Amino acid sequence: MSEIVLTAYNGLILGPIAKLLGVVMNLIYAAMSSLFGIENIGLTIIIFTILIYICMFPLTYKQQKFAKVSSLMQPEIKAVQAKYQGKKDQASMTAMQQETTMIYDKYGVSPTGSCGYMLISFPILLALYRVIYNVPAYVSSVKNVFLELANGIMGVDGYKDIMTELVSEVNLSGVSVDFTATDDGVIQNYIIDVLNKLSSSNWDTLSEKFSSLSSIIDTTQVEVSKMDYFLGLNIADSPLSIIQSNWANGSIYLTIAAALVPILSYLGQVLNMKMMPSSATDGNDQMARQMKTMNTMMPLMSLFFCFTLPVGVGLYWTAGAFIRTAQQYALNRHWKNVDMDKIIEENREKLKKKREKMGISENQINNAAKLNTRRIENGAKISTNDSASKEEQLQRAADARSKAKAGSLSAKANLVKEFNEKNNK
Repeated sequence: MSEIVLTAYNGLILGPIAKLLGVVMNLIYAAMSSLFGIENIGLTIIIFTILIYICMFPLTYKQQKFAKVSSLMQPEIKAVQAKYQGKKDQASMTAMQQETTMIYDKYGVSPTGSCGYMLISFPILLALYRVIYNVPAYVSSVKNVFLELANGIMGVDGYKDIMTELVSEVNLSGVSVDFTATDDGVIQNYIIDVLNKLSSSNWDTLSEKFSSLSSIIDTTQVEVSKMDYFLGLNIADSPLSIIQSNWANGSIYLTIAAALVPILSYLGQVLNMKMMPSSATDGNDQMARQMKTMNTMMPLMSLFFCFTLPVGVGLYWTAGAFIRTAQQYALNRHWKNVDMDKIIEENREKLKKKREKMGISENQINNAAKLNTRRIENGAKISTNDSASKEEQLQRAADARSKAKAGSLSAKANLVKEFNEKNNK
């Protein structure tokens, strides 16, 4: 297997994940080529996306199990929030936090339970997008198709200026290249990046600019078309450009096929979000409103981007949406037959064992809870006693002033007080 090329994404976090996923995609492409003689990037993307989502299913299951338990907890948590609504003093805030924690312990989950699953799954999905967007950087067989042409371009005088002009002229999106680099290997990878993003019409522009390489360009374009075309669509083209060119030519089939890519991506995501389990939250709750807005906007964003980005990215989003929908259908049927009391008991046992590994026993937690409760109660008593003590002191002072001897300082103070009170009236 060839080494991952330099045009692969080199981010600190997503870079290593993308390279690992690239190895998997390379294996799928090579297996399809050797076993079935199929060399098609579109089909590889779909199989690759399905495989990755299947591997991520355990994370999906855990995340939704947490969501199901959370929906059972919500009424109790809301009751605690209502109990302390409007109370901003330290004692009330501490008591609310303590009671909320006890509810989480009762159900055997952590307040940050879903965050852990997101922290694992989200980078994988972002890295997956990186691989799909720049296939030659990760699939060596695809890169090799461009090598002869890339080397031929590098043999043309002034090729750097010509390639810079080409990138500007055809307005390639998502391509970041620097043809001022001095390393030939880096330049070669940049050229392959550009060639991989060329649409059908852009290849004609390339032939015009490198007329001496017309034979190699034609041969490479034929090879690329075998890999890049899926159901008649060039996965390097955007659906919008395909619709525009084929509508003018009267090709109804390709126009409809190109439009179906973003539409299916949109419908798949809408269906997936409608099937997702929702927490028992109040319709007026701010978080519920934010979730509803996000569930509306995300599919619309997918629809917009899939029209403007290459078809290959749209295939990835569409395949991902429908595999998630299939998984969600299976999970929804599964949750109908699950004993949630048993799930909660298992969660409590796991939480107990986890705490024991950390050297924290249940007795310690219970004692800490009781101690905090005593402190809250004592704090309230002290506050009440202090108020009563101040009232008693004020009453004693008033009694003392009323019994003051004539001519004393206290008697004179009383006369001043009475005078002020009459004037105020």
